[in-house]
Amino acid sequence: MCALHCARSPGYRLFVPHHTLDTPMRSLRFDNAFVRELPADDELGGRPRQVEGAAYSFVSPTPVAAPRVIAVSREVLALLDMPADVARDPEFARVFAGNELLPGMQSYAANYGGHQFGHWAGQLGDGRAIGLGEAIGRGGVSYELQLKGAGRTPYSRGADGRAVLRSSIREFLCSEAMHHLGVPTTRALSLVATGDSVMRDMFYDGHPEAEPGAIVCRVAPSFLRFGSYELPSSRNDVPLLRRLVDHTIRHGFPHYGIAETYDERIVGDWFGEVCERTATLMAHWMRVGFVHGVMNTDNMSILGLTIDYGPYGWIDNFDMDWTPNTTDRQHRRYRFGQQPQIAYWNLHRLAQALSPLFSGVEALQEGLGRYAARFEADDSAFTAAKLGLSDWREGDEALAQSLREVLTAGEMDMTLFFRALGRFDPQAPDPEVFSHVFYDAGKREATEASFRDWLARYSVRLREDGASVEQRGTLMNAANPVYVLRNYLAQQAIDRATDGDDGGVLELLELLRRPYDEQPGKEAFAARRPDWAREKAGCSMLSCSS
Repeated sequence: MCALHCARSPGYRLFVPHHTLDTPMRSLRFDNAFVRELPADDELGGRPRQVEGAAYSFVSPTPVAAPRVIAVSREVLALLDMPADVARDPEFARVFAGNELLPGMQSYAANYGGHQFGHWAGQLGDGRAIGLGEAIGRGGVSYELQLKGAGRTPYSRGADGRAVLRSSIREFLCSEAMHHLGVPTTRALSLVATGDSVMRDMFYDGHPEAEPGAIVCRVAPSFLRFGSYELPSSRNDVPLLRRLVDHTIRHGFPHYGIAETYDERIVGDWFGEVCERTATLMAHWMRVGFVHGVMNTDNMSILGLTIDYGPYGWIDNFDMDWTPNTTDRQHRRYRFGQQPQIAYWNLHRLAQALSPLFSGVEALQEGLGRYAARFEADDSAFTAAKLGLSDWREGDEALAQSLREVLTAGEMDMTLFFRALGRFDPQAPDPEVFSHVFYDAGKREATEASFRDWLARYSVRLREDGASVEQRGTLMNAANPVYVLRNYLAQQAIDRATDGDDGGVLELLELLRRPYDEQPGKEAFAARRPDWAREKAGCSMLSCSS
């Protein structure tokens, strides 16, 4: 279905540009394979409904009152081959607030389902995200542009489809922070204030408040997720499932060749690769201390990217049982240490969804086995790098596990500890190198003996390793960041932006571009969480509200 046809159909609006002259914005070119190759919903517009037999629904963004650009990622601009100063063009704010579509854009919301907190939820879909199309970026690579908070869609289930400033700042900053940490992730092009207010009950406690609205333009090669395949499979719509899988392999995994359809052997290999990519992602999350907070199958990328930044958080004091999500407070299903197991459980759900395409279960079981092997290999390699070890030997896992126990008992800051570990001299062990990483003096004293014992064992292991001090330092400083997007730092930027000061957002965006480098004058951003932030809303537990 072409954009012109949609414009002439009831319920779908194609925005007319304010002018037709060439502008920096008009450098964007589109090749919208997703809407071209996959079936669309027969009904147009945003009326809430069950959508069957379709991968998406055409729907227009809802215009906002006064779009204003708060921040842009210069790296994503370059990725899309857009001029560095394009955000100064007033059209930029209009387009990435959803007030105007460029030639070639086709706006839609994707249809998918998912398991939420372990239970099948049925149809979910893009309830507050609207795709604009697939832009051709650097090197001819396609990137889907998606506005989060652009208004109602058929999948909004009665909600307003909007997003608030606080959640939009968190998503924008975290997308870019994760990229610069080296963690596979979706990206964020822009953060735009809407000039509208949005009513939200932040903690679902019956006290809604008006909050400033905002829209993030998310960018990824694809936003397909495990739930994209689960929904048609749950409905026994095998033809749509087959088309989705063929489309995914053709565009997201072109190394399998370009074909109309793929045989069972290739689909099996592809599933195994999805498992391995997911395993690598989990190992990265554990490496940097990231907790996603809501690992439902509709929040798991088929490309192995971090997707859907909601109530995420970074580990401050090391705690494998910590979750940032208030909804998960009781059962802690998505706690830090459980993430690799949850990803494996989610892959089982994906395997079940794909099973109609297979004559047996062997290929799917083999793919799941590849997850376990890849996670063990990557997690071991990342842990070795964090500890400054040139290789991973028998007995190293026991050393790592005893460290986790000491870090937890001593309530030590994860990021600060591992960075300090790079300055530790095994020839002259000095626990005072770590004096700044403790949150509680009593717990520091209680764990002093066990910590000294661990440092002694670690010193022996380093001497056995044989790497030079310089080699060890280089390895560790590349694996252990100085700066991460701690919850309280994000909240401080949010508070300033809510008061009309965008400086905190821009300062963090710049800082997090070089998370592994010591940045003179920025020491305060590397400090442990202050006591006032331990229980403050937005600095400890967060909700899914956005």
